[in-house]
Amino acid sequence: MRVTDLLKKDAIALNASPNSKDEALQILVDLHAKVGNVNNKEEYKKGILAREELGTTAIGEGLAIPHAKNKAVVKPGLTAMTVPAGVDCDAMDGAPSKLIFMIAAPEQGGDVHLEVLSNLNVMLMDPVFRQRLLDAKTSEEFLSIINEKEIEKFGEPEKKESKGYRILAVTACPTGIAHTFMAAESLELKAKDLGYTLKAETNGSGGAKNILTKEEIAAADGIIVAADKNIDMARFDGKPVLKVKVADGIHKPQELIEKIINKEVPIYHHSGEVSSEGNEGNESFGRQLYKHLMNGVSHMLPFVIGGGILIALAFLLDDYSIDPANFGTNTPVAAFFKRVGGAAFNFMLPILAGYIAMSIADRPGLAIGFVGGSIASTGMTLTAETGVPAGFLGALLAGFIGGYLVVGLKKLCNKLPDSLEGIKPVLLYPLFGIFLIGLIMCAINPAVGGLNTALTDALNSMGSGSKVLLGCVVGGMMSIDMGGPFNKAAYVFGTASIANGNYDIMAAVMVGGMIPPLVIALSTTFFKNRWTEKDRKSGLVNYIMGLCFISEGAIPYAAADPLRVIPSCIIGSAVAGGISMAMGCTLRAPHGGIFVFPVVGNVLGYVIALVVGSVVGMLILSLLKKPLNK
Repeated sequence: MRVTDLLKKDAIALNASPNSKDEALQILVDLHAKVGNVNNKEEYKKGILAREELGTTAIGEGLAIPHAKNKAVVKPGLTAMTVPAGVDCDAMDGAPSKLIFMIAAPEQGGDVHLEVLSNLNVMLMDPVFRQRLLDAKTSEEFLSIINEKEIEKFGEPEKKESKGYRILAVTACPTGIAHTFMAAESLELKAKDLGYTLKAETNGSGGAKNILTKEEIAAADGIIVAADKNIDMARFDGKPVLKVKVADGIHKPQELIEKIINKEVPIYHHSGEVSSEGNEGNESFGRQLYKHLMNGVSHMLPFVIGGGILIALAFLLDDYSIDPANFGTNTPVAAFFKRVGGAAFNFMLPILAGYIAMSIADRPGLAIGFVGGSIASTGMTLTAETGVPAGFLGALLAGFIGGYLVVGLKKLCNKLPDSLEGIKPVLLYPLFGIFLIGLIMCAINPAVGGLNTALTDALNSMGSGSKVLLGCVVGGMMSIDMGGPFNKAAYVFGTASIANGNYDIMAAVMVGGMIPPLVIALSTTFFKNRWTEKDRKSGLVNYIMGLCFISEGAIPYAAADPLRVIPSCIIGSAVAGGISMAMGCTLRAPHGGIFVFPVVGNVLGYVIALVVGSVVGMLILSLLKKPLNK
């Protein structure tokens, strides 16, 4: 280990003027925190002071090398300071210290500080070298002088082939289907074009893939976190982390990469609270709420999709003529599907609330949100065990109230003695959190349940014209930003409607979301002269993405030509959503594309809506785009 491996230019303070030893030590400790060597300045300084009590580290002749092996150190490092006027550091020869180095070594690491301490002492024996350091005008010059001396004393460093990645990335979107992988590919391709090595971890619907290792994280220059939902941030403590929306990973890969390379990214310090937020303080409150909501929705979807499809299959396999009143459970097979699907579906609201609360307050929030969501689903009140269910709205409130309730409890409990630290997450948070969320939800359930019932009744009482208009609106919203906030708002509305027994809205939402990729695919197939050869080849993939209900397949085309592509897709999706509503199509599963068509109510009408919407969008887009040879 060489001195220049541990000392960075941002960890050097030239021409400082501390008034005391303590002030000098504090400056050097702050520099360690600034470059990410330590995650707790107070704890690390305690270690430095403890070492000073054993004997001064001011070795005389104007030199001092304080050091500590401490649990607050996340990576070995070195800071340096020149003090032309000198500062009294209790040197053995009584002379003021003018050149001070501070070594930070991890508690569980090897004796790296002893090796660096030895090398420093050897080099600093040369008075000419010391004076050159004191005369240095810039941090770069200071490092260059050390590098020259190290080569003179210890020879050229060994050149080792790097097996790591210069830049790391983590991508994640709420559903984990398209944006996640598009962002990862965009970053990897752009890094390759720019001549850098980049590895991207994807947090998709099937779990994390291409997971970053501890060694890769330690060796990387920085990490790009392009995510719209929570990911594990604790592992990045002490590293430069750039936290952005997943869409930025798709559209701004070069800008993000250059920020890492140019060291324009702040050091991330994990607080031990919500593990998802790298730079949450820079985000608007509205965006934070959106991310918390999407975290709940992404965890809820598997229960709704699996349970909804099984319930739909129960009706498909049942015999209506046996007993119309018990349709869905008349035959043993149908009854089995209905019970299992219902069991999964019943988790929908507690899971939604639980993971919203967990996004806000980390693990202590999960139980409180889960209980609040369960109370919302049963409609429990202060005077009765069950009442009018508060439904999706109640679960949303339970998640946010529960999460911020735990945040408040954490702040209150911070005033308790340290000896109670161990029982906070296992006793105090769940006990008081569950009691308070129960009290709050039971108090507000009647009002929320009444509102939920009113909304459901309003949707059920809509005339055919109003429903067609609603279908046009939610269908069109699916194409406005293709996976963004408008798209997700319509999708969440459709999912919430499933919970309230309105299955026609979800049908309009899904068919609207299938249109954009199909519009692109059809236009590139039948109007070839409007597209480049590359566009035409990529367009074929959009048939698959559209039929699988992955709207994001159209994003590259929309980004390249938004004024033509986006309006065309919005109109096509609105037409499809309106036709779906007009024909009374229903859908109990919030995802699946053509794979759930067998359980769609009025599947023929649904196919007509899909075809007509796609063709309308294709024709508008192809008319708006000019042939390339003209």
